[in-house]
Amino acid sequence: MSVSEQVHTRVLRMKRGTPFSIHSFYKLGAQTAVQKAMSRLTQEGVVARVSKGYYVRPKPFAHIPSIKITTSAEKVAEAWAKENNYKLVSQGIEEAYRLGLQTQAPVKTILWTNGPSREFRIGNEVVQVKHVIEKKLKWIGKPEGTLLRGLLVMSPESVELTSIKLAIKRLSLSGQDAVEMLHKLSGLAVLQNWRDKLQEFERQLVQ
Repeated sequence: MSVSEQVHTRVLRMKRGTPFSIHSFYKLGAQTAVQKAMSRLTQEGVVARVSKGYYVRPKPFAHIPSIKITTSAEKVAEAWAKENNYKLVSQGIEEAYRLGLQTQAPVKTILWTNGPSREFRIGNEVVQVKHVIEKKLKWIGKPEGTLLRGLLVMSPESVELTSIKLAIKRLSLSGQDAVEMLHKLSGLAVLQNWRDKLQEFERQLVQ
């Protein structure tokens, strides 16, 4: 089977709407041959190039099959982070809004990473990926990580116990788990300006 045929066969196995990197295809043959095969598939509409080195199999719009949609800029950013083993999380302002620590939603979609800063654009959708220090990326996928990033963009003076209780509720934590989380966060150097306030919240929760 030629390189072109191998690329085509593998592309057809890719899930529609999920971006993938061309780099994962280079093991099928010479880099130039893979690039030519992908270029041909792009011209034929089998795939769409959504960013440098990233492609996607378009999928029909649910109610108008003749209209094809590709993917989102955020999904491309996630594919980029996964390929390069970078961490990727929502920025602190987004987390603060979701937790109820502030009422204003962020205007732009910004993600934090330990990789290089860059921008992804799909049509009118723009996602900015911003490099931050590793300490801001702790506990990805865990409640304490979500609250950590929310607190990082807030001042201790602007957050009351009622807001912390709302955040704890949205994180689906029990009373003891919440106390342990606040204790863990109060010990972080990156939240040094929050230490007294977090310890105060911790005392109030155990009363």
